[in-house]
Amino acid sequence: MEKTLATSSRFSDRLFGASKAIWEQSHRHPFLTELREGKLDPERFIYYLKQDYIYLIDYAKMFAYGSIKASDLETMGKFSALCDSTLNVEMGLHRQYAERFGVSREELEATKPSPTTVAYTKYLLDVAAQGSLPEVVAAVLPCMWSYRDIGAAFAEVPGALDHPLYRDWILMYSSEEFNELTEWCIGLMNRLAEGMAEAELVKLEHHFLMASKLEYLFWDMAYRQEGWPV
Repeated sequence: MEKTLATSSRFSDRLFGASKAIWEQSHRHPFLTELREGKLDPERFIYYLKQDYIYLIDYAKMFAYGSIKASDLETMGKFSALCDSTLNVEMGLHRQYAERFGVSREELEATKPSPTTVAYTKYLLDVAAQGSLPEVVAAVLPCMWSYRDIGAAFAEVPGALDHPLYRDWILMYSSEEFNELTEWCIGLMNRLAEGMAEAELVKLEHHFLMASKLEYLFWDMAYRQEGWPV
């Protein structure tokens, strides 16, 4: 008989422990360390904004999948709220940033995804289309959780909120609203994992780790301003 997760433990603790080394590597990446210090080349940030904007379109679809696969109205409503927040709040910030550089909404939406963006979004949407609700949550959680932790850590750095360009980005991801949505998603992951067979938990951990690795690659892609081979 397969082992199940002990009710006294939190599956999110297991996920966090498994991905800790990957997340620490992300936090040390030049894109984030330079952003935190206000030294990031604006051209790199603009490239990131464009790629993240089209990434968020598919990320919002993940929340729509979550609403479809949910079996209760409360969870359906929360996923709908996450979809709305992504499309109108998070992407709204991207549009505001782009305007500062003379980049229109039409130009944002016409952005061609980089190889890494394609790999990341295709992985997420494949999980959503073929997997269960717990699999959807495991795949979307690393992005939300890691951004919350990055925003919270950066907000505590002296002078980080003084930078005229990156201040709003840090405020977005360190906000109480974003923290509450993240905590709800973490809590949902824990509730869904209760009593699951170990083989299913391993599958969820695989999705979480894969998405965490793709998060790192996304930062690296943005810093290198990755393009397609000619």
